[in-house]
Amino acid sequence: MGKTLPIRSARAKARGASPQPRARRRPAEGVAAGTPGHADPVRLAGEVARLEAELAAMRARVAELETHAESDPLTGIANRRGFERELNRAAAYVQRYGGNAALVYLDLDRFKPVNDRYGHAAGDGVLKAVAATLVKAVRASDMVARIGGDEFAVLLRNLSARDARHKAEALEQVVAATTVASGEATLSVGVTAGVAELAGGEDIAELIARADAAMYARKRKRRGNGE
Repeated sequence: MGKTLPIRSARAKARGASPQPRARRRPAEGVAAGTPGHADPVRLAGEVARLEAELAAMRARVAELETHAESDPLTGIANRRGFERELNRAAAYVQRYGGNAALVYLDLDRFKPVNDRYGHAAGDGVLKAVAATLVKAVRASDMVARIGGDEFAVLLRNLSARDARHKAEALEQVVAATTVASGEATLSVGVTAGVAELAGGEDIAELIARADAAMYARKRKRRGNGE
C-alpha cells in the first residue's frame, strides 16, 4: 500500500508548483488588437460611407417621386397638386410680407370638336402646344399648370389686379394664335381667362373658385358679344 501524504504537505507542494500560463485571447473580429471594445476605424469609416451613399440615393429617389407626383405627364408642367402647393406658399408670403399676386384660370374653347373630329392624339398635341405657349408668355417667376382636362392656371407674382387682367387678355390672344399641324389639318383653339387676386390667409379652394367664376362670367360675356 502506498503512503498517504499529510494534508499540509500536499498543500505546500501545490503552493510551490509553478503556475501554468493562461492562454491569450484572440481579439474579436472587428476589434483592433490592444484596443478592447473599439471597432476597426478603417472598417467603420467604410460602413459609414456606404450608409451615407445609400441615404443620398434614397433622398434623390424621394425627390424624383415628389417631382413626378406634382407634374402633368402629358405637358411636363405642374399639375393641380403642385400648383396648389405653390399657391399656398404665395398666399402665405402675401399675408406675411404684403405685395401682390393673382391667379389666372383658363379654360380652352372649341377643344372638344378637336378631339371628336381628329382624335385624342391630336387633342394631346393641342394641349402640349398650349402649355408651351403659356410658359413662354409668362415670366420665370410665374407658374403655369394644367389643373384639369383642358383647364390651365397661371400664378402671376408681383402684379396688381389690373395688370393681371391685362396679362390674362394677352394670354387669350397668344393661345388663340397658336396652331398645331395634324396631318393635312391645322388645328387651333381659343381660351377664356378669369382672374382672382390673392388675399392673405384665403383658403386656396375659395381662391380657385373665385377665379373659375370670373372665367365663366367672361365666357358668357364673350358669347353674348358673338366672340
